[in-house]
Amino acid sequence: MTEITRDMYRDPNSMPPLAQAVPLGIQHVLAMFASNVTPAIIVAGAAGIGFGSGDLSNMIYMIQMAMLFAGIATLFQTIGMGPVGARLPIVQGTSFAFVPIMIPAVAGAGVGGMAGLMTGVMIGGIFHFCLGTFIGKLRFALPPLVTGLIVTMIGLALIKVGVQYAAGGVPAYDAATAAMASAKAGGTALDTSTLKFGSLAMWFPAFVVIAVTLVLKFFTKGMLSVAGVLVGLIAGYIVALLMGQVSFGNIGNAAWLTVPSPFKWGFELNWAIIIGMCLMAIISAIETVGDVSGITKGGAGREATDKEIAGATYADGLGTAVAGVFGSLPNTSFSQNVGLVAMTGVMSRHVVTIGALFLIAAGLVPKVGAAISTMPINVLGGGVIVMFGMVVAAGISMLSDVNWNRRNMVIFATAISVSFGLQLVPEALLHMGKTMQILLTSGLLPAAIIAVVLNLVIPEED
Repeated sequence: MTEITRDMYRDPNSMPPLAQAVPLGIQHVLAMFASNVTPAIIVAGAAGIGFGSGDLSNMIYMIQMAMLFAGIATLFQTIGMGPVGARLPIVQGTSFAFVPIMIPAVAGAGVGGMAGLMTGVMIGGIFHFCLGTFIGKLRFALPPLVTGLIVTMIGLALIKVGVQYAAGGVPAYDAATAAMASAKAGGTALDTSTLKFGSLAMWFPAFVVIAVTLVLKFFTKGMLSVAGVLVGLIAGYIVALLMGQVSFGNIGNAAWLTVPSPFKWGFELNWAIIIGMCLMAIISAIETVGDVSGITKGGAGREATDKEIAGATYADGLGTAVAGVFGSLPNTSFSQNVGLVAMTGVMSRHVVTIGALFLIAAGLVPKVGAAISTMPINVLGGGVIVMFGMVVAAGISMLSDVNWNRRNMVIFATAISVSFGLQLVPEALLHMGKTMQILLTSGLLPAAIIAVVLNLVIPEED
């Protein structure tokens, strides 16, 4: 049997023997699987068509599309079409970065809110595609001070979601807040025994997920360590199953095969979402530039070429635009898989292509999405607490490269105070239009705009 040589490790066009390539491809899927489907579950929950809504068919469809179009977008990167695609082992997946924009855009809107969201995803993807022609020229405006702040704010904006999920989910949270308001208005004591939210029964499976994930991440090596979050979710799932919190009813009702529906949710121009998606596309494009550079440096010991960076950005935008047409969320390169390439040293793009084919196959089988939807919301909460915390940690790590002089401290302080403050007190924008409320209360866009503008305007200190 042919062995993988050192040259094959560093050559993106090499093809290891299938006996080695298939497990390596599956390992890439395991590393990104939980992070890929989680945004769809979060957005469905925010819209009111997720856990607690009774009918989970819409959320199951979104989970399917997350898997399907992550696989398709990955093929855009690994196989390529003309100028599209870096032709590197880049794994695409549903982006967390857009979630803080999407949550307020669809909050409580039900199925009716999805048309505007998906139209915004499609148009934002087209804009993202166009960035490929000049993405390199934007890098000067995004030093570690700006990018580190943006990544940190993405994590901070999502941490509340993780805690809500781990404590019982948004429907249980709404029921608890309504009970507290009623008790306060009536001047009676709150009977917490009747409330599911925040109970030990909710928190215990979440703690199991966190504990198992941490143990695997720090005390094991190889695939177990890489897929720590996924294995932690499985452990929490088993505990929740033993506690009677899992229902398998949706699996039996789901079909074995389906195809995506174009414009399933309709078409609606919502300018708040479109503006937000286009602005976030710039951030996502810069993130992809960093991932491409990380893959070539970590896997091949060289800098990424301009052609590879442009091709990766084109594929990012095309993958997002196509996903939006069929009712899925924005795609971007997945940083955890960049780390996996550096760890294994295998630069073969064909290995990642094999992983993409697994994702596509799973996305075409509704029973897979239905099986994922049986995961209790508190179990998922344990996983996303770790994931979102890692996003914050990644941002802080980027900020460690900043020279913390007076200028940079003032820029950071101003950006994070305004953006985080508006997120905590959205009522401060009560007199603004709906579009501005959605954009400014995300916490993310104000931070990005303030940091970029101040960084360009305020002169450097001697």
